[in-house]
Amino acid sequence: MIDLYTAATPNGHKVSIALEEMALPYTLKVLDLSKGEQKLPEYLAICPNGRIPAIVDHAADGFTVFESGAILIYLAEKTGQLMPSDAKGRSRVLQWLMFQMGGIGPMMGQANVFYRYFPEKIPAAIDRYQGESKRLFRVLDGHLKDHEYLAGDYSIADIANWAWVRTHRWSGVEVDDLPHLQRWLAAIRARPAVQKGIESPPSPVRDGEEQAKKFSEAARSMVEMGQSRKAGV
Repeated sequence: MIDLYTAATPNGHKVSIALEEMALPYTLKVLDLSKGEQKLPEYLAICPNGRIPAIVDHAADGFTVFESGAILIYLAEKTGQLMPSDAKGRSRVLQWLMFQMGGIGPMMGQANVFYRYFPEKIPAAIDRYQGESKRLFRVLDGHLKDHEYLAGDYSIADIANWAWVRTHRWSGVEVDDLPHLQRWLAAIRARPAVQKGIESPPSPVRDGEEQAKKFSEAARSMVEMGQSRKAGV
């Protein structure tokens, strides 16, 4: 059994989707990020960075793994699923996984902060991160023009990128002019394991404007708290 410490974020859903795809039994342990549960000592013992997700693999003597990309690699290697075993195939998957971790995730994350959460609207920052997110979407669209999935067969690379790109509207970035990306988004969303994974836990912004507003307010409070800590307040 695997304990999954998580929240309803793209990084959290990456791991729940993978666990569902691999048919691995897991226990969902949802942390309330707005209450700072990710900073409690008992969780920091599992994830020193105080972020979600993290897992505890009880079938491997309680082995802990933090960082979503590292968790995906661990699970793929543990099960022999969603990543080829040959060097070239594995490298292709890891290249696109790193593309998400080093590009898609950070750029969309910053777009979210400045477009949705930051108390002051800074147009230059919003344009910068939305623009870079769109550029990365174009890279995906161009590659997917000639490929069904990112790295050959469906893999952890698709899961990682999809979990973020599917939230593009929340970042204020549209994909109407990217037909190959749209095709890929729809194909992955149709997978039963993916549908289960994004409900573990369900996103608080899926239920309309009021829930989205509450989620934004909670996230804004977290951003402001972070700014206060940096200022020594």
